[in-house]
Amino acid sequence: MKLWTATLVAAAALLAGNGFAAGPTAGPQAGDTAPAFKLEDQNGKWVNLSDSQGKWTVLYFYPKDMTPGCTTQACEFRDDQFAYRKANAVILGVSVDDVASHKNFEKEKTLPFTLLADYTKVVSAQYGVLGARGMAGRETFLIDPQGKIVKRYAVTPDVLANHSKLVLSDIESFKKGTKG
Repeated sequence: MKLWTATLVAAAALLAGNGFAAGPTAGPQAGDTAPAFKLEDQNGKWVNLSDSQGKWTVLYFYPKDMTPGCTTQACEFRDDQFAYRKANAVILGVSVDDVASHKNFEKEKTLPFTLLADYTKVVSAQYGVLGARGMAGRETFLIDPQGKIVKRYAVTPDVLANHSKLVLSDIESFKKGTKG
């Protein structure tokens, strides 16, 4: 147990030294360029963040496939998919689950958007959302067509049911220049 604790402390120190400190201000904030990444999707295809350049990107991190809160969030994004397409926006869901888990989640819940497998946990750490239990926290980054983060959302249980609509509304406000 002591070795495990020492390893965790060392890893936390290493991550903190590289700008990956835990906490609500860790990771990129509004105004920062979104950190680049390359992850596998639910079909085993490699996806780069830059693939969505020129579109609004909703990059949402969630803890685990097929859990109640994560299913609610994914289904809300699914149900609003046509509005996102109309807004020239893509949705990218990220968790530390593997490709096979994401494929099952997509299939069972008929999810029409990309789920990315961050099984190495590097991207979750890079974005400052990796929790103490090794899962991604429930946070969303709204990225403009030029690759800048315009808003970071901590998605709490009380806003979970309306999160997708809020993000859509914010996209429209940013497009009109009434936010920021």
